[in-house]
Amino acid sequence: MTKKSKKQQQQPGGTPATVALTAAGVEFTVHAYEHDPSHPSYGEEAAEAMGVSPDRVFKTLVADVDGELTVAVVPVAGSLDLKALASAVGGKRAAMADPAAAERSSGYVRGGISPLGQRKRLRTVLDASATAHATVCVSAGRRGLEVELAPGDLAKLTDAVVAAVGRA
Repeated sequence: MTKKSKKQQQQPGGTPATVALTAAGVEFTVHAYEHDPSHPSYGEEAAEAMGVSPDRVFKTLVADVDGELTVAVVPVAGSLDLKALASAVGGKRAAMADPAAAERSSGYVRGGISPLGQRKRLRTVLDASATAHATVCVSAGRRGLEVELAPGDLAKLTDAVVAAVGRA
């Protein structure tokens, strides 16, 4: 992994996510690939393009838990357990958020929502399976751009609760 310098942060292609990582002094690697708009899954496309196992590539989903937007970061190889997400944040009910609300809140477009550098900081839950890996990949804030970092750094920077919220 390469720690990005301030000079690299200011180069074209920087996103709020990479700026936040650089500002925090966290080691990370950026992976860029050509996004195919016809691919049925953003996360699976990223895993294939990077040659990384789908259990190490995590998608960022925004859900509504008892009327409050909440971020869930789960492996692209599975799905989000909404009941487990609600429980992880002390809520009763969870449903997927309206995509427009997720985009407005995060400042990112669907398929490129990063858990890092969001416009409005939301409660975040990182699936516990992330801790089984030395590094995981999440969106860097745009389709075709992923960032690889240690799961502990991801949890720390997002103030995430780590809980089993993913389903295989």
